[in-house]
Amino acid sequence: MQKLESIADTIRQSLEAQNIARERALEQARQLTRASANAIRAVHRNEMDLAENILQKASTLSDGLRSSLQDSPSLYFAGYTQDALKEYTEAKVVFALIFDRPLPTPEDLQVEPATYLKGLAEAVGELRRRCLDILRDGYSQEAERLLNYMDDIYAVLVTMDYPDAVTMGLRRLTDIARSLIEHTRGDLTLNLRQQHLESALQRLEQRLRENE
Repeated sequence: MQKLESIADTIRQSLEAQNIARERALEQARQLTRASANAIRAVHRNEMDLAENILQKASTLSDGLRSSLQDSPSLYFAGYTQDALKEYTEAKVVFALIFDRPLPTPEDLQVEPATYLKGLAEAVGELRRRCLDILRDGYSQEAERLLNYMDDIYAVLVTMDYPDAVTMGLRRLTDIARSLIEHTRGDLTLNLRQQHLESALQRLEQRLRENE
């Protein structure tokens, strides 16, 4: 029984260390998620310099999170860790596509392939939001450009036909992305038709005035 107590002490030490690492990772993940959300908010406000500064801080947080979990693969692949890295990926992708910068790769961000794909999928929602903001001032080629990016993302996502156990639930996000793209295309089409109608009415009104 003395040997059993020794075994138990060793286990307690191991579990205590793992619990400390978990608590630290949770806090780092929360900070990374918060920074990513703030970066996206700055992007939508057209505060490019602020968004870039926040993303630099997020990159440091991401590095710290991965580094602290090098010896704890179970914690690294835990949902909260990968969700935080997914949010970071989404913020980097949204920044790149909206401000027409090079698209970061999984290697650039040092994230898992499935996490990167999920970040891409969720970026579609932010691109839709940007399109709707643009459409408030009328149809523009910028909204069309972003819709093309949304289509490109979906074209990639739909080819990732692997079990959810491998892609970590990508299929559901892909279905959501498809719905968002369809609605955005409908919004752009309606807005463009309305713009054409208004232009036609203005031309008609101008001709009527000239014939008075």
